[in-house]
Amino acid sequence: MATTSIPSSDPQAFGRSKDVSSYRQEPGEKLGALARELLEDYSKVSPEEVESHVKNIRDEAWDIFPYPCIGGFRFLDLAIATTPEYPAIIERLKTGNETFLDLGCCFGQELRRVAFDGAPTESLYGCDLRPEFFDLGYKLFRDKETLKSKFLAVDIFDSSSALSSLYGKVDIIYAGSFLHLFEYAKQVEVCKQIVKLLKDTKGSLLLGRQVGNLDAGNIVRDTNTARTVFSDADLRIRHNNESFKNMWDEVGEATGTKWRVETEMKEIKERFDAHGPNVRRLRFAVFRE
Repeated sequence: MATTSIPSSDPQAFGRSKDVSSYRQEPGEKLGALARELLEDYSKVSPEEVESHVKNIRDEAWDIFPYPCIGGFRFLDLAIATTPEYPAIIERLKTGNETFLDLGCCFGQELRRVAFDGAPTESLYGCDLRPEFFDLGYKLFRDKETLKSKFLAVDIFDSSSALSSLYGKVDIIYAGSFLHLFEYAKQVEVCKQIVKLLKDTKGSLLLGRQVGNLDAGNIVRDTNTARTVFSDADLRIRHNNESFKNMWDEVGEATGTKWRVETEMKEIKERFDAHGPNVRRLRFAVFRE
């Protein structure tokens, strides 16, 4: 796999300045029908207030940590509801017999969509490295007093964290824009944690999406293009269909488990021009066999 140097989107390279390409002034098309429905019908935000409400919460989050997905309003995508597996997931969760974990949940927006569509909130969990986002999620969705889901502040690489309380208890995990934050070996470690979390039952499921590339390989999160040696912290791997499936073959072999992997790559409307013409969005569903 090749290593490619690209202009950094690492928020620590810019601080919290709003004069960066990852910070959009307006939500625009990101505030689509699914997000509006959730905010108006679930959160009871008036239609005329929705846009300013979203912008205010986004700016609070940007001051906490300026992730590009925050600056670009990508937390409004609610991608889980657009996956082919979603109708079956909702039917499974409606029974109240299965549990759902939103891994790297940010504000818990995907969790709220699942709750709005009928899943008992007691069966829903969210986890993130930054617990400040949980409070902003309650502010964004105005459900502090009604939502019965549990949010855990955890480091995915810390096996002694609160996440260990869910080992072997989760039926469905959603990981949106999460795995691609790490280089290959770290992604393998995350996937091993996912294996621990999922029930040892056929049909236990991981699904999500992330940035991929037609030519699988590392990208470099560094503005110093003169560097020739990079640490793991500098790298992220972008998968294609084949490399993602191969990774799960490796994970299965290491954990003594078997997985059926379905993937799809699509062009990204908001083209990452600086990252090259082969950038794609990779959607995946990984089923326990």
